[in-house]
Amino acid sequence: MTKFRDRMSVPALMFVGAVNAIISSLGAPLLPQIAKDLDASISSTQWALTSTIVVAAIASPLVGRMGDGRHRRLVVAACLGSVVIGCVMAALATSLGPLIFGRALQGLGMAIMPLTMAAARDHMPPAQARNVIAGLSVVGAAGVGLGYPITGLVADHGGVAAAYWLGAGVGAVSLLLGLWVISPPNDDRRTMNLDVIGAFIVAVGLVLVLIPLDKAVDWGWTSAPVLAMFASGIGLLAVWTFHELRTRDPLVDLRLLRHRAVLTANLAGLLMGLTMYILMVVIVQFVQLDSFGLGETIFIAGLTLVPMSVLSGVMSFALPRLQSRFSIRAVMSSGAISVALGALMFGLTATALWQVLVCMALVGIGIGTTFAALPGLIVLAVPAEETGSAMGFYQVSRFFGFALGSGLAVTLLRALGDGGEPTLESYKSTALLIVGLGVATALVTWFLPGRPSAAQRDVDARFQVEDGMLASAGLEDGDRPATTSS
Repeated sequence: MTKFRDRMSVPALMFVGAVNAIISSLGAPLLPQIAKDLDASISSTQWALTSTIVVAAIASPLVGRMGDGRHRRLVVAACLGSVVIGCVMAALATSLGPLIFGRALQGLGMAIMPLTMAAARDHMPPAQARNVIAGLSVVGAAGVGLGYPITGLVADHGGVAAAYWLGAGVGAVSLLLGLWVISPPNDDRRTMNLDVIGAFIVAVGLVLVLIPLDKAVDWGWTSAPVLAMFASGIGLLAVWTFHELRTRDPLVDLRLLRHRAVLTANLAGLLMGLTMYILMVVIVQFVQLDSFGLGETIFIAGLTLVPMSVLSGVMSFALPRLQSRFSIRAVMSSGAISVALGALMFGLTATALWQVLVCMALVGIGIGTTFAALPGLIVLAVPAEETGSAMGFYQVSRFFGFALGSGLAVTLLRALGDGGEPTLESYKSTALLIVGLGVATALVTWFLPGRPSAAQRDVDARFQVEDGMLASAGLEDGDRPATTSS
């Protein structure tokens, strides 16, 4: 690298990482307006969010493996190029199908964060790499909150298409910067086989589960198409499980579930992701509703998500201090309870904007605390050589929770409403169901992991946070203190 490129590498990586924020902010707040513009039902429009998350969930482990070698720059170009193409397709779409396809392509951009972390780890001094990786994690959390009101403001004044054109422009700049600063690793690494078959099976299985969740209110929960698709989806997921246990380089290593901590982290990550997305979709729609909602603009709806994103980033940095005073089980469980309290407040009030903001602040505190602590739980429990695989598994589980939450949100609103139409009571009832999910997550994180050994308790919390972020990028940290396996 030239000296100028060396100086610019950190801000360039941060900007590339920020593409996650832009992609995420082009989702939930825009859905009600997209439904109006394209004359589509809100349940069908929800696939403009769900498709992005499904692609991100499947692509994340594949992109991480393809990019952890000499083809890293090509993988970056393909992912960020897909974001640009997807945003252009969404901006030009005059019907729902092309828009959903464009949004699906944008999901590849959400899978690129590990490669930015890998580039920092491979080409920067260790101390600088740790700071950059920590900064990237904040960009991925707090940046999302800043992206929501910005894209909402653009959509309010220029329409939904203008928001996607903004995404295309940011994606194009990210593509150029990524090709400039992201280089392949200096060492030769074993190239793992890509589990394309496993990715295909789980993708089809997940979609076959999500479609009946979307259509069950219209077709009937016991109708033949709904039951057939549910059965087919669950059957394919069972086949995928069998395949993953037998293949040499699986998409996710299910054998790691033998560790109670890994089982806890994946179950809690899925539940928390499910909870987060149901609540997020419910609130941004409620804020924009003219009938019994708050009747606010897309900008204001996006603004309500800022406390969640900003506070989740703040709490991730506060984790070492929290763990110096409390056990990791207490930290995770209290985070889940905070999410439940936020949902409870929305379910019992939901009459003023300030109440929604406080609700999302509580959710942000809870999500940031829990999601930041879960990687540490994995790092403490598994041998160093299994950390990368275990963290990859956790990332996929969390994305699966996001996808299920996105698919379930509108279905719950309609199912609990009047004649398939959401009502004020259905919004409040859905929020109260989320309270139950938050409490369930708290119970899982308190009782399932078991008690850590003395050696595990002695590990500094900062190593848990750092190793969690490094391992999510498919990296190993040779400086981590030894831990025992459970």
